[in-house]
Amino acid sequence: MNTIAKRSVSIRGHRTSISLEEPFLEELGTIARRRNISLAALIAEVDAKRSADSNLSSALRLHVFHDLKARLTDLR
Repeated sequence: MNTIAKRSVSIRGHRTSISLEEPFLEELGTIARRRNISLAALIAEVDAKRSADSNLSSALRLHVFHDLKARLTDLR
C-alpha cells in the first residue's frame, strides 16, 4: 500500500500543499534532477501549465505519467 505524502510548497511566493503517493513524489524528484532544476521549480512549472479547474496534485500525477510515457516511447 502506498502512503500519501502531504507536502507544503511555495509557488511564486504563496504557500500551498500537495498530497501525493510516495512513488509520484519520488518520480517528480527524479524528473527535476534529470532536468537539473529544483523540485519547487518543477512544481511551479506544472502549476503554471495546469487548467484552472484541475487541482495541483492531479496535475503533478499526470505530469509524471506523461513523462514516463514519453520516455518509454523514446525506447522503442
